[in-house]
Amino acid sequence: MTLEEVLIQNPSTERAQCTGKALEEVLVSAKDNDSLTVGVYECAKVMNLDPDSVSFCVLAMDEEFECDIALQIHFTLIQSFCFDNDISIVRVSDMQRLAEIVGDKAEQLEDAHCILITNPADGSWEDPALEKLHLFCEESRRLNDWVPEISLPER
Repeated sequence: MTLEEVLIQNPSTERAQCTGKALEEVLVSAKDNDSLTVGVYECAKVMNLDPDSVSFCVLAMDEEFECDIALQIHFTLIQSFCFDNDISIVRVSDMQRLAEIVGDKAEQLEDAHCILITNPADGSWEDPALEKLHLFCEESRRLNDWVPEISLPER
């Protein structure tokens, strides 16, 4: 059964849970494979230097930063870059949960607003959950939802 078939059969809440779990799996796997870039400025550097290596983008926003104009401008530029380069992009509203997934317990992540998943140069890392997320983003774009929001599962 393909993700598209699952999405058609499952109600939207199950669909959101499925994609949230897939996103968590991908983030953990990418972190383990050193294929994760965290932070708005670090992500902008990667996008500028090697845009072909970027596979997926996650933007995180919480209420505390909704009025941060500079961050909103960065988000707009990152979204535009992703659209121009056919990079799948999603939005997550629980920045603290996202930071728990991608951060080390020893360090406190201050900037988990943007996360990139990159492909290793040798192409050795593939993740079926990442393919599910790409299909989810493709389906969302067909429904004119260009930056779909995903809820991460709680621990």
